[in-house]
Amino acid sequence: MGIEAHRWLMTAPKAPLERASFDAEAGAGEVVVAVAGCGVCHTDLGYYYDGVRTNAPLPLALGHEISGTVVAAGAGAERWLGKTVIVPAVLPCGECDLCKRGLAPICRSQKMPGNDVQGGFASHIVVPGRGLCEVDPQRLAAAGLTLPQVSIVADALTTPYQAVRRAEVEPGCVAIVIGVGGVGGYCVQVARAFGAQVVAIDVNDAKLAAIAPHGADLTLNARNFDAKALKAEIAAFAKKNGLRSTEWRIFECSGTAAGQLTAFGLLVHGATLSVVGFTMDKVEVRLSNLMAFDARAIGNWGCPPEHYPAALDLVLESKVAIAPFVELHPLDDINHVFHAVHAREIRKRAVLVPS
Repeated sequence: MGIEAHRWLMTAPKAPLERASFDAEAGAGEVVVAVAGCGVCHTDLGYYYDGVRTNAPLPLALGHEISGTVVAAGAGAERWLGKTVIVPAVLPCGECDLCKRGLAPICRSQKMPGNDVQGGFASHIVVPGRGLCEVDPQRLAAAGLTLPQVSIVADALTTPYQAVRRAEVEPGCVAIVIGVGGVGGYCVQVARAFGAQVVAIDVNDAKLAAIAPHGADLTLNARNFDAKALKAEIAAFAKKNGLRSTEWRIFECSGTAAGQLTAFGLLVHGATLSVVGFTMDKVEVRLSNLMAFDARAIGNWGCPPEHYPAALDLVLESKVAIAPFVELHPLDDINHVFHAVHAREIRKRAVLVPS
């Protein structure tokens, strides 16, 4: 017999999510995590409102930003019993040729909660024991944080962390983040923690004001500039601060067509364009600009589990703030919270907490 548990199932796009009971039981190499919190991500809304298909068939519990406590463990995963953990948003198999060659993000056997397997909008979740990120309760308390709050590390923080790491951000470089709500706000903070001077771009003055004290050296509302003027403003900022006019690191986090066009228009010689946000919309660009600028474009799918501890350290060492950008809600209010997030009535990262 497993642990008596429940989860909230998506049965069809836009249909009310339904509460369903199940037995949570760990198989060999698996653990059962009692969920402390699960963040509501733009990706969840894409599945629910926009018809983006999940890999697993419906009905399916969404949710991939999960923290909790391991309350049961199968054979081979016993060492996790009783540990407080963050569950990586993407769990590579660790055994295939791609994983062994350091290419875990493109592992073809990876499992993403709320996409490939049942997700974290639940009281409990069953996941592989491999790759979990342990959270030290004492360090968490010392940082003034709770376990539900750090659930968002599983995607909202680690995804931009991986993007910043792969773009080789370093002291003295210019990092430009487009779209600074949610993932983009953490991208600003991570890039600053890596030593960059950060330009934050958005179309919302409130979001720009919110991120300004947390690592943004320059904030720009894209509505106030055409493409040429926006690029000139950043170039002037770089010159004034003795920074390079080349090799800008550009992070597209808005997940909008307009944001992607803005990002592409900011290419300079040796630039790195990192695509972090997702949209179903298409854009028309001249790819030859990459050739002419000797620039590169990188897609970013999640973050390998081995980099989670370093990302979490940034939070526990107060180099990245999450408390001002997160708010907790009861899991039983999931249908209301989904609507409110989609309608932009909730502007912080909503984390759903089981009762």
